[in-house]
Amino acid sequence: MVGTLGFAVDFEFETAAAAASKVKSRFRISSMGGEGKKKTKRKQPKQNKNAVVVERRRRLVREQPQPPSPAEKQMEEEEEEDIEDIIPWRFSGDETQRIRESLLEWYDLNKRDLPWRSKKLESPSEAEEERAYGVWVSEIMLQQTRVQTVIDYYNRWMRKWPTIHHLSQASLEEVNEMWAGLGYYRRARFLLEGAKMIVTEGGGFPKTVSALRKIRGIGDYTAGAIASIAFEEVVPVVDGNVIRVIARLRAIAANPKDKVMVKKVWKVAAQLVDPIRPGDFNQALMELGATVCTPLNPSCSSCPASGHCRALSISRHDSAVQVTDFPVKGIKVKQRHGFSAVCVVELLGGQKTSEGSQTDSRYLLVKRPEKGLLAGLWEFPSVLLDEEADLASRREAIDCFLKNSFGLDPKRTCDVVLRKDVGEFVHIFTHIRLKVYVELFVLHLKGGKNDLLGKQDKEIMPWKCVDSELLSSMGLTSAVRKVYTMVQKFKLENLSINFTPSKKRSRITRTK
Repeated sequence: MVGTLGFAVDFEFETAAAAASKVKSRFRISSMGGEGKKKTKRKQPKQNKNAVVVERRRRLVREQPQPPSPAEKQMEEEEEEDIEDIIPWRFSGDETQRIRESLLEWYDLNKRDLPWRSKKLESPSEAEEERAYGVWVSEIMLQQTRVQTVIDYYNRWMRKWPTIHHLSQASLEEVNEMWAGLGYYRRARFLLEGAKMIVTEGGGFPKTVSALRKIRGIGDYTAGAIASIAFEEVVPVVDGNVIRVIARLRAIAANPKDKVMVKKVWKVAAQLVDPIRPGDFNQALMELGATVCTPLNPSCSSCPASGHCRALSISRHDSAVQVTDFPVKGIKVKQRHGFSAVCVVELLGGQKTSEGSQTDSRYLLVKRPEKGLLAGLWEFPSVLLDEEADLASRREAIDCFLKNSFGLDPKRTCDVVLRKDVGEFVHIFTHIRLKVYVELFVLHLKGGKNDLLGKQDKEIMPWKCVDSELLSSMGLTSAVRKVYTMVQKFKLENLSINFTPSKKRSRITRTK
């Protein structure tokens, strides 16, 4: 772009100068006659065009410098960064080859037997797509989750939805139920949306990184893993394990979460990836970081790349330096504190058994908004609090929510059978430390559930009533499951109750 722009400017400058010269020559001819012509010819000798352009170009650049465009400036900065910063990171050709060979040999002998590492099948396209689907599911599950935890979830998932076509027919609720307990539920939603997108477009499973990146929820890492492992595209894969391994091999003391650092690691990983077995090499590099080159206790004596590790070499010559100093420890984001009041609402029907106890007991569940934390998941009614609150304040907030959302008003629409504070616990999200207050609220509806709740607008806040058997089998988040377990334990240990409300007042009748 610079060269093209420079040429255009020089051309315009030369044309303008030539025109000015012709005008000047005509003026001299007309005013001085034939004598002027001779002088003009003597003073304006014919010159080589190239010499004129070079001279004018120098003057133009010196007198009127053209500022680079934003794109040119970014390109220049990236080139300078590449030349200045990436050289210390790079491996020589011979070193690269030795690392590839040693890592692949080690991986063949020591790789873990995992369900998604099935043997390569010989039939072409269908087998490739099945393998790609399995890699995709496993890689999404493994994000922020331990391998041992993922194995059972992966096996159950593949039994229910063995192909991408099976998954594309599932509902979000089914997927969330299968995912329950893995956390980061947005990953499950993206898997479902991606499967529907691939099947709807009808072009088969994308085979390249560029095509995979167009699928919702698939980023650089997942695209590289699928493309290299399933389709043998020669592309790198970079996760936390790979960043740690490369940082130690080159003794780079930088923040592993820094964007510039990660960008450089991708370039080095691209240099290292084996052109014949890209998928196996990428898995070997990640496996090395997960099992040998661990964050706190690396087993350098059993590392196949120890002979190329600068961090290990430095630590052997300087006792003040340890391998675990590379990369530097990132600063953890401080968790913010939150507070929530959860009310387990149990609704009793109007029938009684021969023993006098109420039947048709159901629990009220509400669906969270489709965007934000735990989007689209079912939970017990709850309200967020600005700060820690006493029982009276929490109940006031809960009562207001239940009345406005469901018309549950103890003074008009229902009788209170039981209301007890069950306890509290702290649930940890990535950046939130949430204190949860749990309350059990047993109600008998005067007009019946259908008459009361049927009037509420489910489009504003989706809800449903489920019995204890269905609730126990639902895919609930770990926090919701903990709330339900607390309530069941509380009822078992503290209550043996005949839930029969009095017409005059709420009453608890204990059996002897």
